[in-house]
Amino acid sequence: MHTREVFVIDGRHFNDMAGFYDEVERVFTCGLDWKIGRSLDAFNDILRGGFGRHEYGSPIHIRWLCYEKSLRELGQNTMDIIIEIILDTDNSGHDCTLQML
Repeated sequence: MHTREVFVIDGRHFNDMAGFYDEVERVFTCGLDWKIGRSLDAFNDILRGGFGRHEYGSPIHIRWLCYEKSLRELGQNTMDIIIEIILDTDNSGHDCTLQML
């Protein structure tokens, strides 16, 4: 049984989607000699693991600090899509839980 590793997305670190992708790369990857894709499809792939921080398929928990700031700056529609991806509403193969702080 895998322990659910905790990752922290900090809304203070970004105010647009370009910054969000930088934060995702900082939080979820390590030791890559290339940049992650700057798309929500790439974000979905990153959540599955295997990019230096957690093993492919291992369950994770995301703590999103300053979530309300992110909601204001990225917008409700974008945040709804991001949350759907995190919670895997389309069963794409990752196991994430989310805490919005």
